[in-house]
Amino acid sequence: MTLRLLLPVLTLALNLSAFSAVEPGESAPDFTLKDSKGNTQKLSSFAGKFVVLEWLNPECPFVKKHYSTGNMQSLQKEYTAKGVVWLSIISSAPGKQGYCTGPQAEANTKDQKAFPTAVLLDPSGNVGQLYGAKTTPHMFIISPEGKVIYLGAIDSIRSADSSDCAKAVNYVRQTLDAALAGKPVPTAETKSYGCSVKY
Repeated sequence: MTLRLLLPVLTLALNLSAFSAVEPGESAPDFTLKDSKGNTQKLSSFAGKFVVLEWLNPECPFVKKHYSTGNMQSLQKEYTAKGVVWLSIISSAPGKQGYCTGPQAEANTKDQKAFPTAVLLDPSGNVGQLYGAKTTPHMFIISPEGKVIYLGAIDSIRSADSSDCAKAVNYVRQTLDAALAGKPVPTAETKSYGCSVKY
């Protein structure tokens, strides 16, 4: 087969790989990471609860969009109050943008007035690559049964403009509201947007 004939096949493969390494309905891969306080956190220890995984880089303008407006913090506060576990994961490698030590991550959380259950440190990038996290933010929602019920963008407007938060469809809110009410999830997968994860 010539290269010209192969190109459509390669392009299709690349487009398909633009989505995550895990798929909606699949079991969420278990992992263990240290959090910013130095505690060990294991995903499977939260079995029976909804879990949000938020890939985080405090220096990314797309992340700043959602934190400068209080958009991310309001989601964290609202849903952790309803029993949802919220894990913010930093997969930036040492020396790369967004890399944080535990104390740095703690300081960022305090400065941002954020409300995650824990901030997890993944400097090896192993967990990010296990999930196929491509951007910051990249959102994953896991059911109490351990299945991935949503993955992708936080919302529907792919920009770094903070004024867009109020106008966008927030897929995280939409998914959690439906799932907590025992209803089908309206949208199980979208393409994430933001800065690339700095593996």
